[in-house]
Amino acid sequence: MKTLYIVRHAKSSWDYPYLSDFDRPLNKRGQRDVPDMGQRIANEGILPDLILSSPANRAITAARGIAAKIGYPDQRIEEDRNIYHAGTSTLKRIVANISDMHDSAMIFGHNPGFTWLINDLCNFYLDNLPTCAICGIEFDINSWKDILHTIGKKVYYDYPKS
Repeated sequence: MKTLYIVRHAKSSWDYPYLSDFDRPLNKRGQRDVPDMGQRIANEGILPDLILSSPANRAITAARGIAAKIGYPDQRIEEDRNIYHAGTSTLKRIVANISDMHDSAMIFGHNPGFTWLINDLCNFYLDNLPTCAICGIEFDINSWKDILHTIGKKVYYDYPKS
C-alpha cells in the first residue's frame, strides 16, 4: 500500500513585480494558511516518509512550514526542479521514481499540473485544487512504479477555507 499527499503551494504575493514567477513569496494569507494546514494534518496523524517539493519559493516555503508542524526534518525535504509547472506525465514519472522503501510521500507544487494529477490518479474530480489544499490518495500497490497504471482512492482532502 502506498499513499501520496498532493499539496498545492500556499497563496503567493504579486506585490513584487520585479521578481520572477519562480521567486514569488507567500502573501499574508499564505503565511497564515501554511501553519493552519500543517496543524490540521498533524492532528490527523499524517507524517509522510518523504517530502518532495518544487524549489520555487512559494512551494518550498509551504513545504518547510508544513514539515515543521508535522515534525518532518527540514533537511530531509527533497527539492526537484522538474515539479515546477510540470504536467501530469512528468509528475507521474517523478512519483514513479520514489524509492519503494517509502510507503507515503507528500509532494508540493503547482497548478494546473496538480489538479490534473489528482484527476488522473483517482476517481475524485476537481476543477481546481485550491492554494494550500492537500489531497491524499491511497494506492493498492507495492511499488511506486505501478502508479503509472493504476487508479487510487481519495483518503484525505482539505483546504484552508473548508
